[in-house]
Amino acid sequence: MRRPSWLVLLGLLGLLGLSGLSACSITPVQPWEKGLLAKKAMGFEADRLEAGFAEHIYTSKEAAAGGAGVGASGCGCN
Repeated sequence: MRRPSWLVLLGLLGLLGLSGLSACSITPVQPWEKGLLAKKAMGFEADRLEAGFAEHIYTSKEAAAGGAGVGASGCGCN
């Protein structure tokens, strides 16, 4: 007897979901591993002072405070 195609698809989706969940890890970052993450090379910007100037110029051009961290423009029409 032939199985319906939706049942096979549902089984494949369930198998994919279980394999995705089994790949997750809930172990916290250990204290000796935090030193590696705190290195300057791991940051988004190389120079914090230069990044501060760039953010100041950006917010001045946008005419809104904190314009670098939000996805909207400075017009207030979120």
